[in-house]
Amino acid sequence: MTVSRTICLGFLTVIAVGTILLMMPFATSDGTWNDPIVALFTSTSAVCVTGLIVVDTGTDFSFWGQLFILLLLQIGGLGYMTTTTFLILLLGKKFDLTQKRAIQKALDRPGMSGSSYIIRSIIATTLIFEITGIFLLLPTFVRDSGWQQGTWLAIFHSISAWNNAGFSLFTDSLVKYQSSTLLIFTISALIIFGGIGYQVILEMFFWLRDRINKKREKLVFSLDFKVATSTTIVLLILGTIAFSLVELRNSAKFGVLDYYDQILVALFQSVSTRTAGFNSIDIAKMTNAGLFIMIAFMFIGASPGGTGGGIKTTTLRVLTSCTKSILLGKQEVILYERKVPNTLILKAVGVLIGSVTTVIISTILIALTDPTLSFIQVLFEVVSAFATVGLSTGITASLSGFGKVILIITMYIGRVGVLLLMSSLLGDPRPTQVHYPEENLLVG
Repeated sequence: MTVSRTICLGFLTVIAVGTILLMMPFATSDGTWNDPIVALFTSTSAVCVTGLIVVDTGTDFSFWGQLFILLLLQIGGLGYMTTTTFLILLLGKKFDLTQKRAIQKALDRPGMSGSSYIIRSIIATTLIFEITGIFLLLPTFVRDSGWQQGTWLAIFHSISAWNNAGFSLFTDSLVKYQSSTLLIFTISALIIFGGIGYQVILEMFFWLRDRINKKREKLVFSLDFKVATSTTIVLLILGTIAFSLVELRNSAKFGVLDYYDQILVALFQSVSTRTAGFNSIDIAKMTNAGLFIMIAFMFIGASPGGTGGGIKTTTLRVLTSCTKSILLGKQEVILYERKVPNTLILKAVGVLIGSVTTVIISTILIALTDPTLSFIQVLFEVVSAFATVGLSTGITASLSGFGKVILIITMYIGRVGVLLLMSSLLGDPRPTQVHYPEENLLVG
């Protein structure tokens, strides 16, 4: 039982338990046994923090069903190993070497030291942001739904947004709140900070603490911090501009909004598209150009260590920097005056090839099982599932049984990661002392 297999089987166990709970009569609004495929799909979507649904979460599930979904997406957002390790800490037990290696691999950390500290920091950060989000969302939801229902809506949407899950208790997601500045900015902030990675947030905290205490020693930001923050900011700006320009003349959406609401909608979709899956406009009414832009941003995804999916912002920067180095005739890949190791470049290439292969295979299979759907709809659904985003053009519920199973597998692969899954299937690589002679090859 390798570390990779432990993590992969852990997610499968949580999905299985969630499926059983969501099948129970007390989990459905009508008090009947739930369809096993519906329960499995919903459980997988929650644990994989995707947000794709085949039934309406707010009307088809009872309070207990919604609570189970909330717990599943919280576990999925934190990660199986983080949740398990936190429970071990609560019991007062110490980590063994295997658990430390599992935490290192699950969080993609360079070393095993300080595992208990990083887990406590992750839990504390999660609680602070989620509770803050609840209080900021309360005024809007309480005003519209009363104290009891409004409080539950604030709790559910704050946790869902922080974990980049995209689950909503409203049939149209957040479309009716597209002009609510407080709600849109609160949800957007939770999505951004949840997807940017815990390490980045901790470095921000230490930097602010040093500035407040007026320490002379300046904190040197890590390469992870610089790449994640700069890439995220650039993608947010590019996404807002792209959605505004492409959908500006779309009378079904942007055409009926005033200028401020157009910017607000474009900004929110730029934030949500890469990671979360909330929508403040009807995705089905978007143009093909707008949908394809969404596919590209979904495929990129969030940052490592965060709650989002995709190939990650750091992978994108390593690959683009590698391309830049080749075009400039350089032999090294440089990021912020730091040389990127060859092993990291190989890993980025592996992530890209594995991700593209998964998307291609899933798209082909669903195109075969559901031939009546258009190509752009199928590709959009598959990328949304793989990148654990949760946006949909509205075809999820109408997919055939085989089509839903393919999406379930795609969501699972996207959550655990292509390389981690392959490592669990093939086993850990064995070191070798064999080196082969080098020879040139025509490329490009």
